[in-house]
Amino acid sequence: MSQEAEDNAGLGTLKRSLGVTQLVMISVGATLGTGILVILGSAVPVAGPAVWIAFVLAGFTALLSAVSYAEMAGMVPVSGSSYSYSYATLGEGVAWNCGWCLVLEYAVSAAAVAVGAGAYVNQTLEIFGLSLPESLAGGPSEGGIINLSALLVVVLATVLLVRGARESAMANTIMVLVKIAILIFFAIVAFTAFDAGNFAPLLPMGAAGVTGAASMVFFSYIGFDAASTAGEEAKNPQKDLPRAIMIAMVLVTTIYVLVAVAAIGARQWEWFADSEAALVQIVSEITGQRWTVLVFALASVIAIISVVLMTMYGQTRILLSMGRDGLIPRFFAKVSPKTHTPVTGTVVTGLVVAIAASLLPLGQLAEATSIGTLFAFALVGVSVMYLRKTQPDTPRTFRVPLYPVTPILGIAACLFLMFNLAGITWIVFGLWMIVGVSIYLGYGRRHSRLGAMSQTSYQQELEL
Repeated sequence: MSQEAEDNAGLGTLKRSLGVTQLVMISVGATLGTGILVILGSAVPVAGPAVWIAFVLAGFTALLSAVSYAEMAGMVPVSGSSYSYSYATLGEGVAWNCGWCLVLEYAVSAAAVAVGAGAYVNQTLEIFGLSLPESLAGGPSEGGIINLSALLVVVLATVLLVRGARESAMANTIMVLVKIAILIFFAIVAFTAFDAGNFAPLLPMGAAGVTGAASMVFFSYIGFDAASTAGEEAKNPQKDLPRAIMIAMVLVTTIYVLVAVAAIGARQWEWFADSEAALVQIVSEITGQRWTVLVFALASVIAIISVVLMTMYGQTRILLSMGRDGLIPRFFAKVSPKTHTPVTGTVVTGLVVAIAASLLPLGQLAEATSIGTLFAFALVGVSVMYLRKTQPDTPRTFRVPLYPVTPILGIAACLFLMFNLAGITWIVFGLWMIVGVSIYLGYGRRHSRLGAMSQTSYQQELEL
């Protein structure tokens, strides 16, 4: 697979230009901000004051999977993330299902986050006494025609990605620093109005509310997966990818819990039921200063753009790997010799995400993302255990601690959160998988590069 990545079947190659700092920023960029800025208002009514526990539970589940990702990223330093890991261990059929879930995970996640940007754009406009027309403020299900803000966010991210990975990483790093600063600023402001009484009762919805909220916000932890898709663009992927994944996970979880605690301390949990842009409203009510609200709202939009940018980055690299293997049209794997990016695949991805973001509601998108993410994460744990058994002596730059307990717990935690999702989410997931299997049987198997090989040529490739 590493050899195939170097020549990319003659379709052009990606450029190794990303160091560990950029990889950490990709992880943080795809993660930090989503769960807090976009879905906090939806999660608090489900979990109550214990929403911070839901973030801890989701973060712990993600960490159990992250260590498996770190081990696999060091062994399989190519684009494709868990799709490539499954391909290398469990075979093409399982890899296709994993890749199909990643399409759901990344494309829908980018769309869901872009939808959330609209609330912060409207909040910014209200400071100047302005607002978007109802027809442009939401999709058909929300009484409008199109979510213009979400559409523009996706278009901007697409343009940045087409320009080049290094340029996108630079823009992302700046945006990540802005959103870290703004979330720390929020925590400082919120703690000035902190009331410990807001945490009682801690579990008004019971433990089921916490697990339900954890399942809902889990999609906001997919950032380390995005970093692993940069395997072909990292300067030293075997060492830098595991480091970047672990650093990002610790940083993101810490900030999420800090902001969640500050938010609940500043307002009673019932208040969040009627809030679309909870954090900016809290800043507005506490400070009473228009300039602070303006700065926070603008910075929040920047933070959301960063998430959309990096999740779309991950999506295009996964599609590149699937196209290289012949499971989807080869144009997804074609890399521009000028920008060293998959331009056609990026434009097609941007178009699909833009349509979803401008027409579909946030809630349905977010929950659909979580189930695809959890399924893919569980497969990575299986891949680690498979390679530990079949190739125990292969060098590893990072090893999962407490093996085999950690990957088993990671798989179990993912399955547990999956079973806590709503029935309609499972129905959507089931239909999505049926469509995926149909595409694989109708197109993927007939165009697969692996399937076209004879047993002799396959053995020759392995020997090379």
